[in-house]
Amino acid sequence: MTELRFDGRVVVVTGAGRGIGRSHALLLARKGARVVVADYGVDIDGGGSSPTPAEDVVHEIKWAAGEAVTCYASVAEERSAATIIKTAIDAFGRIDAVINNAGIHDPGMFETLSAEQFRKMVEVHFLGTVFVTQAAWPHFAKAGYGRVVNTVSEAMLGGIPELTSYGAAKGAVFGLTRNLATEGAAQGIRVNAVAPRAYTRMSASHSDALSEYLSMPKDVMDQINASMPPEMCAPAAAFLAHESCQLNGEILQVGMGGVSRIAVVHTPGIAKSPLTAEDIAENIDGIMDAREARVTDTVSMEQ
Repeated sequence: MTELRFDGRVVVVTGAGRGIGRSHALLLARKGARVVVADYGVDIDGGGSSPTPAEDVVHEIKWAAGEAVTCYASVAEERSAATIIKTAIDAFGRIDAVINNAGIHDPGMFETLSAEQFRKMVEVHFLGTVFVTQAAWPHFAKAGYGRVVNTVSEAMLGGIPELTSYGAAKGAVFGLTRNLATEGAAQGIRVNAVAPRAYTRMSASHSDALSEYLSMPKDVMDQINASMPPEMCAPAAAFLAHESCQLNGEILQVGMGGVSRIAVVHTPGIAKSPLTAEDIAENIDGIMDAREARVTDTVSMEQ
């Protein structure tokens, strides 16, 4: 199989100073991309900031004979986020792909979370993705080409404790991904997302609570964590950012050596007029039966 190269391409990766974003940036650089390593260097809950993480990654890329520049900017502020794309244009003269990876983590039970905690999650995960993508969009539209790779999470589907604020923000990114895929198709812009499974400083902060929730011994949880290095998520991001990728509006769950599709489906359900609450109650098993469900598309692949 032909290697998926990025020679001549410019890719922005947000949250690229550590963890999953760092792995994305390093892989893309090895594949020939010129990379903007954007990272505000915040703590996992969004506090503090430092240019060091981004600088370290750029140094690592250059040491390996790659091309990269830093951008020390917050995605959560519109003007600051726009400077990330400006950095790509100023340094390399173009922008071909954006990988929106920047994020924070501040778990807690729903009843204990403040409005400010919910707001910060939305500002970084959702609005951060909006602001960076919106700054890149005119460049993509003018070129008739672009790739956007967003970052969602299984947490948006529920099933993990203490993640109502995080999961809800990632759900908003999911909705944005699907709708941008619809709008961008006619302009040659493909918008997809990854749902990473990786052990990072963010997941480490929640590991004990998850182990307790699952009634899982600590040594077993440690073994699982060891099987989820961040670099195992980078190939899916690189594929979705590549010019050969024609997927649009799709979510790839990746990590632990595997990749799968997360999709929204519609069941056949029932059709009846007039429809009553009693009709739904009587037919609920059939309505919920997903054996003949169809996947909901954003747009035709031919568009």
